[in-house]
Amino acid sequence: MNEMSGAAPAAASENLTGARIVAGLIDFVVIVVLGVIMTVLFGDTETDDGSFELSLSGAPFFIYVLLSFAYYFVLENNRGQTLGKMAMGLKVVSTAGPMTPGKIAIRTLLRIVDGFAFYLVAVIAIAVSKEHQRIGDMAAGTNVVRV
Repeated sequence: MNEMSGAAPAAASENLTGARIVAGLIDFVVIVVLGVIMTVLFGDTETDDGSFELSLSGAPFFIYVLLSFAYYFVLENNRGQTLGKMAMGLKVVSTAGPMTPGKIAIRTLLRIVDGFAFYLVAVIAIAVSKEHQRIGDMAAGTNVVRV
């Protein structure tokens, strides 16, 4: 990879669907842990006969959503990798031109679409698209490669 431009190497079209799913599951665990911490600190918790319920609403929920998006944006903008991608040896790169915060922002915001049905939309897009990209990657001009 050209470090200055952030352009993807020729291997960008390698099918990394399985590695991306595992990376996504690791990131999901991080986001769930964040949610539990936020709920314990600012939400409602109830226990009843061995079961428990967590509830987060209002401003704390809004802050949780912002922190969740920030997790992806900050790590991918600064390192090109979330914790899941680091663990799996993957990195986000630009397919054309330099990597920019705008590309990462587009990619991050489109997680809303890619995330439908527990990221099934993303998995299908990655599996069937020519360059193995999710919708956020296609729109942002990015891809995920092995490092």
